[in-house]
Amino acid sequence: MKIERLQTKDIPTMWRINEEGLPGVGKVSMERLTDLLSLCDFPLGAHHGGELVGFVLCLSPGTRYDSLNYAWFNERYDKFVYVDRIAVGKSQRDLKIGSQLYAKVIQHANKRAWPVAAEVNLEPPNPGSMRFHSRHHFKQVGVLDHENTSVAMLMRDCEATSHSE
Repeated sequence: MKIERLQTKDIPTMWRINEEGLPGVGKVSMERLTDLLSLCDFPLGAHHGGELVGFVLCLSPGTRYDSLNYAWFNERYDKFVYVDRIAVGKSQRDLKIGSQLYAKVIQHANKRAWPVAAEVNLEPPNPGSMRFHSRHHFKQVGVLDHENTSVAMLMRDCEATSHSE
């Protein structure tokens, strides 16, 4: 497995992987995904046999990204690495690819001494993602209700913070 920075040529495969992950990840057009990739300061893809099989998109605070979930964290925290989405292709699930991607995100956040922020659907429920985030030491710090959905707002302390308690 090779994990490396995503490029614009990866967008069609990213979109397909994202579609396979619905409704656990938010629906997004290829145009929106292209814009989102341009805003990310830490976009990573997992490649196996030269094929993109999973990805994670992370943003720092203060970008122009107009996600209500991202805005929730921006209003409450000065420093964080925001995981907008993490997705693994349907045929590659249960191979720990998501965990490998998160290990890189956590390493990146720890270098900055920043926590990692993410959210998971409560309605419709996504118990698999809640278990995944719990295994990676995320804690619920709030709930954000939208018109047709509700999301758990999660944070994972950076290693420096969690070891000093």
